[in-house]
Amino acid sequence: MQPAAKPIGVMVVDDHQTMLWGLSKLIDGEKPRMHVVGTARNCEEALEQVGQLSPDIILLDLDLDGRSALEILPGLLSNPASRALILTGEREQKTLDMAVLQGARGVLRKDASAEQVLRAIERVHRGELCMDAETMSRVFSEFMASRQSPRSDPEAEKQAGLTAKERKIIATVVESSGASNKALAQKLFITEHTLRNHLTSIYQKLDVANRLELYCYAVKHQLGKPLS
Repeated sequence: MQPAAKPIGVMVVDDHQTMLWGLSKLIDGEKPRMHVVGTARNCEEALEQVGQLSPDIILLDLDLDGRSALEILPGLLSNPASRALILTGEREQKTLDMAVLQGARGVLRKDASAEQVLRAIERVHRGELCMDAETMSRVFSEFMASRQSPRSDPEAEKQAGLTAKERKIIATVVESSGASNKALAQKLFITEHTLRNHLTSIYQKLDVANRLELYCYAVKHQLGKPLS
């Protein structure tokens, strides 16, 4: 007798409480095939929980309390166990394509049926891509164009201005994403005041506003390791 398949662990990320509740009920109603391992309503909660929960599937709304989830998608997918499935009301095709280019395995509109949502979760968990043919074609064309016509990296000049110390601080921020400034300072053997000064300089150089944006930027541009 074969052992039962491990349930698909789903983390639902949506800023609307009713949607969050409904999706959770829908998914938990499919036990033991799948179940909800956690929920989040904003970018900070999503980043904090994904490392703790290691969900198989992240069912992700792109608009989280007025912020684009594209900012945190690289951070969410830095956990190799997780795959992202976008469930959104977003109509701007360019935004949806960007989500796929940043690693999302599927895109569904919020008017999708319950059966479509459940089927998409299973497909993405199996390693399939779940999006319409037009999206696939556009994303593939854009990917090939970028490979054939390499463009200069507009971020390279910003990053070139970082000192070795600042890169070490960035690496520590990535490694300890949820830590307080006090804990970070202790880990770096500097005072909180010195840390704040360094962070202010880093924010200005990379054109980010806070530690969350710095974390997302660093993951996206692979700045998680200090220069040797």
